[in-house]
Amino acid sequence: MTRAEFLAADRRLQEGFVYQQSGLIRRTTARGERGDWIVIALWRSSADADACEVRAEGDALTRALRAQLDTSSISVERYQELD
Repeated sequence: MTRAEFLAADRRLQEGFVYQQSGLIRRTTARGERGDWIVIALWRSSADADACEVRAEGDALTRALRAQLDTSSISVERYQELD
């Protein structure tokens, strides 16, 4: 998958699915100097993030993007604000 293809698929997912999810504050995608990617989503609560994760399993846009990725390279981390 080229950089342009990834960005186009990521944009479709973001606009067609992620932005529709309750509790989403912000989502951004960035690329590191070594070519690795990171997607950061800020949620109002862990429950909102959990609910999105469940809905994503059945979402066509999510499945389409994941089908083009090496899923063994995907990791999900959760962090809590300290403020």
